Amino acid sequence: QVQLVESGGGLVQAGGSLRLSCAASRRTFNSYGLGWFRQAPGKEREFIAAIGWSGETRYVDSVKGRFTISRDKTKNTVYLQMNSLKPEDTAVYSCAASPTWPASTAHEYGYWGQGTQVTVSS
Repeated sequence: QVQLVESGGGLVQAGGSLRLSCAASRRTFNSYGLGWFRQAPGKEREFIAAIGWSGETRYVDSVKGRFTISRDKTKNTVYLQMNSLKPEDTAVYSCAASPTWPASTAHEYGYWGQGTQVTVSS
C-alpha cells in the first residue's frame, strides 16, 4: 500500500520561505517518482516539481529558481523548499507518487497524499 503524508504548510508573508515534507514508505520511496502539485481555489491542479528514483528533477517554469525538490533516503522523505514565496503561490499542496518517470501530469500519478495548505499573505 502506498501512503504519503505531507506536512509543513502554513501562513507566511510574501518573500518568505516554507519547507514541505512528504513521508513515504521505503518501497514507495525507492520505486516511484515523487511529485508535488498544487491547487488554488477555482483553478485546476498544477504540477510543481518532481524527483525520480535516480534523483533527476523536473520543475514547472513558474517556480524554477525559487523552489527546490530533494529527497532524504535515510528518512524516506521528499522535501519541497519554497523560497521567495508570492501570494499567487497560495494553494493546497499535495504530494503524489508515480510508477513512471519522467512524470509531470496529474494522470501519471496514481497515489496522493491528503494535501497541506500554504497561504502567502501580501
